[in-house]
Amino acid sequence: MISIILIDDHELFRLGVRGVLERSHSDIQIVAEAETGKELFDLLPHTEADVVLLDINLPDMSGIDIARRLRNDYPALKILAVSAENNAETVRALLDIGIDGFISKRMARADEMLQAIHSVVGGLDYFGRDIASIIYEIYVAKKKTSDLTAEFTERERDIIRLCREGLQSKEIADRLCISYRTVDTHKRNIFQKLGINNTVEMVKYALKQGIISLDQ
Repeated sequence: MISIILIDDHELFRLGVRGVLERSHSDIQIVAEAETGKELFDLLPHTEADVVLLDINLPDMSGIDIARRLRNDYPALKILAVSAENNAETVRALLDIGIDGFISKRMARADEMLQAIHSVVGGLDYFGRDIASIIYEIYVAKKKTSDLTAEFTERERDIIRLCREGLQSKEIADRLCISYRTVDTHKRNIFQKLGINNTVEMVKYALKQGIISLDQ
C-alpha cells in the first residue's frame, strides 16, 4: 500500500485527487490532508507516509521552503510537486532541493498522476512533459562544461534523446517497440555509468557532452 499525504489549500482539488486516486488504484491510500505548511509539519511526526503531494502555493509557507525542510528532516519521504506554479525559477529551486517529481496542475491527467506516484515510489523521478521542457531550458542556459566521459550504446542514446523530449518510460517503450521494464533497465545502466540517480542529471550530462543537441 502506498501512503499519501496531500497538501493543498483548495478543498475541491483535494476531494478530486482523493477520488481519482482511491477509485483508480487499490494500492494507494491518502492517509492525511493539510491546507497549510504548519498543518503538514504538525501531522508528520505521527503519520507514516511514502509520498507528499505538495502544492507550491500555500497561504502560510513557500512550497520551496516546505520541500527544503521535508528533504532535510524526512529524507526518505518522496516529494511530488503538483502545482500550477511552473516557472523556471521555481523549477530550478525545487531541482536544487532534490524533489522526486513535478507535474503541472494545468497539464496533469489522472493517469499521469498515478504514473508519477508509482515512479517516485519505485525510485525513479518523474517530471511532466511541460516541466521537462523547462528543465531542458535551464540546463541549456547554464552551458557548463564537464570532465566526465562515458560510453553509451545506441539504444541508450535513443533513450537519452527521448527523455530530453519529456517522454516517460512507457511512452519511450512504445516509441522503441520494447517493454517499459527494458527502458527502466537501460536508464538504470546509464545512471550507473554516470554515478547519478535521476533523469534530470542524465539530460544535463548529455547536453554538456553533445550526445543531444539544441535542435534535437
